[in-house]
Amino acid sequence: MLRPPVDPMLAQAVEAVPGPFVTGSGLAFEQKFDGFRALLFTPAGLAGGRVLLQTRRGSLIQHRFPDLTAAAGQLPAGLVLDGELVVWDAQAGRLSFEGLQRRAATSARTAPALAAPLPAYFIAFDVLQLDGIELLDRPYWQRRRTLQDLFDSHGLSAPWTLCPATTDIVTARKWLEERTDVSGVEGIVVKALDQHYLPGYRGWYKLRRRDTTEAIIAAITGTPKQPRLLILGRHDTTGRLRTIGRTVPLHPEPAHLVGANLTLAGPGEHPWEGLQFASAWGSREILDVTLVRPELVAEISADTAVDRGGVWRHPVRFKRLRLDVTVEDVPPFGAPQGPSAAVG
Repeated sequence: MLRPPVDPMLAQAVEAVPGPFVTGSGLAFEQKFDGFRALLFTPAGLAGGRVLLQTRRGSLIQHRFPDLTAAAGQLPAGLVLDGELVVWDAQAGRLSFEGLQRRAATSARTAPALAAPLPAYFIAFDVLQLDGIELLDRPYWQRRRTLQDLFDSHGLSAPWTLCPATTDIVTARKWLEERTDVSGVEGIVVKALDQHYLPGYRGWYKLRRRDTTEAIIAAITGTPKQPRLLILGRHDTTGRLRTIGRTVPLHPEPAHLVGANLTLAGPGEHPWEGLQFASAWGSREILDVTLVRPELVAEISADTAVDRGGVWRHPVRFKRLRLDVTVEDVPPFGAPQGPSAAVG
């Protein structure tokens, strides 16, 4: 019988479905939601007989989501579900990653007060155990059928949601290109129909929808002649230059081109003087940056994981230097973008 912590099976990020899989033969495609990965255990011999909610890294957080544990009476005993934990912001009328963070960081004492304005939902995409029987060695298609039967036979409803899945690559392409406009849906996950569940192994593929857009190069790491990372910004409606994210490390050739066009900012010339920049979204590690005059425009490719304020949570990819446009042509801070990715 499975007991926490259980390492979830993982997905590796790709830019497109790998060549041998483009036809979609023997594959399933699931919608990818922008939430927290979680495993849910219903009691069946577990210590204390409690419903347990485990994060990807093995922490137990059920005390922070009392609305989910209260609704677990709909579920059978000895069940282990794998899925995505999301939160609905009733006031904004959309899924909210910021709201999910608030709930994940709250205490058991204050958690019930947040459950009303920010109710949690569990989007199940796999079943690892049913009636105390492990299903890890069964193929994906069989586990998926078991999961669908579970929802049908128990009449499961909110906060339990069955993740949309298809074996039709045309439908998957539409999800990637169209359905990701729905708040909280950021792409697709590709899985082999005959694949067993392999804890801790990156045997799936995740393909995020990506947008091509522009941003202002306002700071760098590395050297001015060979920058490593670009720190990017955009102007808000008041003209203030706001940070929106950073790039992944540049390849040598584009790094040399960017470096050849940069101008270092002198004392008092840059609006970000005195600011510090985290090495990653949510990290406390500080980057060693050099401020440059915010006058160069970069074309970038970014996924749809954007905070409400307009900051990308994941590093973006530098595509090219736009010497043909000025900073006035860059979309303003918080502006929506258009799609650019597709399956196949």
